[in-house]
Amino acid sequence: MTGSKALLTEQEIGDLLAAHPDWHREGAELRRSYRFSDFRAAFAFMTHVALIAERLFHHPEWSNVYNRVDLAITSHDVGGLTARDRRFVEKVDAIG
Repeated sequence: MTGSKALLTEQEIGDLLAAHPDWHREGAELRRSYRFSDFRAAFAFMTHVALIAERLFHHPEWSNVYNRVDLAITSHDVGGLTARDRRFVEKVDAIG
C-alpha cells in the first residue's frame, strides 16, 4: 500500500482487527463502543478523540449517551478503509 487513499486489503483489515479486538467491521466501517464511569469521563475521552481527529484530518461518526461513546470510522472519499482509518484506530485505542 503506497498512499493514504489506497484501500486496505482484507488481510490488512484482518490484521488490524486482530490487533484491536474491541473494534469490529460493519461493511466499509470500523466500529467500537466505549463505556466510562460517568458522563465527565466520556466527555474527556471525546475531547481527546476530537484532537486526534483534527491532527489526522480524519473525523469519525460518533454518538454519546451519558457514559457511552460509540465511534465509527471509514474513508468516505474512497468508499472503504484506508491507512487513515488504521492510524485513527491505533491512536484512539492508545488513549481508550
